[in-house]
Amino acid sequence: MIRRRKAGSEPKKPLTSSPLQSESGENKDQKKNFEAENGKLNVNENENENSKNLNWKSSTKSRGRSWNCLDSCCWFVGYICSIWWFLLFSYNAMPASFPQYVTEAITGPLPDPPGVKLAKEGLKAKHPVVFVPGIVTGGLELWEGHQCAEGLFRKRLWGGTFGEIYKRPLCWAEHMSLDNETGLDPPGIRIRPVSGLVAADYFAPGYFVWAVLIANLARIGYEEKNMYMAAYDWRISFQNTEVRDQTLSTIKSNIELMVATSGGKKVVVIPHSMGVLYFLHFMKWVEAPAPMGGGGGSDWCAEHIKAVMNIGGPFLGVPKSVAGLLSAEARDIAVARGMAPGFLDMDVFGLQTLQHVMRMTRTWDSTMSMIPKGGDTIWGGLDWSPEEGYECSPKKQKNNNSEAGGQNGFGNLGNATQVHYGIMISFGKGVAELHSSKLERVDFRGAMKGNHLANTTCHDVWNEYHDMGVEGVKAVADFKVYTAGSVLDLLHFVAPKMMKRGGAHFSYGIADDLDDEKYEHYKYWSNPLETKLPNAPDMEILSMYGVGIPTERAYVYEFSPTPECFTPFRIDTSAEAGYEGTCLKGGVFSVDGDETVPTLSAGFMSAKGWRGKTRFNPSGIRTYIREYNHAPPANLLEGRGTQSGAHVDIMGNFALIEDILRVAAGATGQDLGGDRVYSDIFKWSERINLKL
Repeated sequence: MIRRRKAGSEPKKPLTSSPLQSESGENKDQKKNFEAENGKLNVNENENENSKNLNWKSSTKSRGRSWNCLDSCCWFVGYICSIWWFLLFSYNAMPASFPQYVTEAITGPLPDPPGVKLAKEGLKAKHPVVFVPGIVTGGLELWEGHQCAEGLFRKRLWGGTFGEIYKRPLCWAEHMSLDNETGLDPPGIRIRPVSGLVAADYFAPGYFVWAVLIANLARIGYEEKNMYMAAYDWRISFQNTEVRDQTLSTIKSNIELMVATSGGKKVVVIPHSMGVLYFLHFMKWVEAPAPMGGGGGSDWCAEHIKAVMNIGGPFLGVPKSVAGLLSAEARDIAVARGMAPGFLDMDVFGLQTLQHVMRMTRTWDSTMSMIPKGGDTIWGGLDWSPEEGYECSPKKQKNNNSEAGGQNGFGNLGNATQVHYGIMISFGKGVAELHSSKLERVDFRGAMKGNHLANTTCHDVWNEYHDMGVEGVKAVADFKVYTAGSVLDLLHFVAPKMMKRGGAHFSYGIADDLDDEKYEHYKYWSNPLETKLPNAPDMEILSMYGVGIPTERAYVYEFSPTPECFTPFRIDTSAEAGYEGTCLKGGVFSVDGDETVPTLSAGFMSAKGWRGKTRFNPSGIRTYIREYNHAPPANLLEGRGTQSGAHVDIMGNFALIEDILRVAAGATGQDLGGDRVYSDIFKWSERINLKL
């Protein structure tokens, strides 16, 4: 059946044609139209793709422009960490001899350490050796604590890595503080000294204290059986180390054992820093009858001690301790505060740094053992000082091995403008330079105090200053200048509770009559001006210390700003010398010393107070001065140097170590060459009018 197409309708076209079919004209036209339409679609698709690409690039550029500080910090931290791990890997992978090879390639052959040198000479271990560490260098560990110290049993809270300071600083400060009334452990807290040679060989990883000396002693045959670290809790008063820990009895027993097991050979005692004062206290304690003393009798030291080799001994105290107790700072802290004003005063996570440091350190009775002793007689008054005329003008350093006397390479006693170092504290640079006749002062000792200056919420960090009030603070400044004698009155005024505790354990005067029975009390035993040396004529005392480094002697103070919980006094870092040669820099007057202990304090007793038979040295114990002129390391590869005279770095000084090894092997002070002096200690000592 044939179907008819409707009028006006187009015939249906085949969708596809056989490839065998020839293309008609109509098919060709359709194909062209189809290709044109497809081409248009492709163009549109390409335009869309290009648009997408442009949009992606645009968004990428937009993201690049939004690169922020956090991204930069992350990349920077990652970069530093990568370099650090690479260097650490390289260091651990390199041969042990490589650092020495590099050093010798740059600096030339290194000298043999003293132990190697003396072993080649045939020196052998002879006398047992006792080390007495100083303040802060001995490790302390936790035996009992509060909840915040959970997991720290027998972990070091002092020494080592100090990791707990960063993890829980307020908890750490709480546990390191002592009871403000008794000077002993607070309830629920027990911190005890680490025992053994590891107690003070290193203060922190890589920072040696006794380690270099111990290693050199081992080179000539010493080992733990004939070396003993007399560790003690350096925070508490000397007598309280016996009351709480029986430390003095332990030292006595160990020395007796070492003498007995070495065939009767006496010990060589090597105290450092505050350990010098601690052992001075011990020598009186061991002679004194029980219960106050050890009951060893007057001949105990003569029978057990060959020599006492004092390193950096603050026999007469250090002015630095005054600044620490007054404002919890010294030159280094003041300089840091001057470079970043307000940083140390910021309340970061509730931690007011200097206030917490002050609260903690003012509970450490040991710090009061180093308040200057002898008053104006030793340290000078308003118009004079033993170091009068000392000029700070560096000269060429001398070698430690030279035997010399007289002025060292640091200072010069020329025609300098007179600076009265006897003024230990002054409020304002101008008053420090005035003659006493021109000073107008108002006595602070009778001033009224009030508590309206401080916020009561600050009592936990603002130890005792909250009781002074505006009147008390103003009275302190109105007195203007303080000498070594009046500094004691100042500290009694600003910190009466602290000084009451300290006054029960330490004394700072000069004895009129050493036979007076009152000097049998332990509070006088660490003051060489109020006690006698033991009856041991064959014993020797060597005073060994560094010279040639600017050392704090006096301070220019100012009022600090007055935020909440403020410390009202601080070093005026803007005070600088108006003329060359006075050593006033950043509010601190400096003289010769080892950076911590002035030469006058370290050397006076051996130069004059104990020289020959005096009332302080009735048996005539021989005393020697061995000074080590500071020479800094020539380059970074030398570390802390082998000729350093700095207070702690001197423990790695090759000349000092050689002196110690020779005495331990049997030499005397005379065998070492007697006195070796670079400073003007003898000249300064003669200016001190002390009855001998």
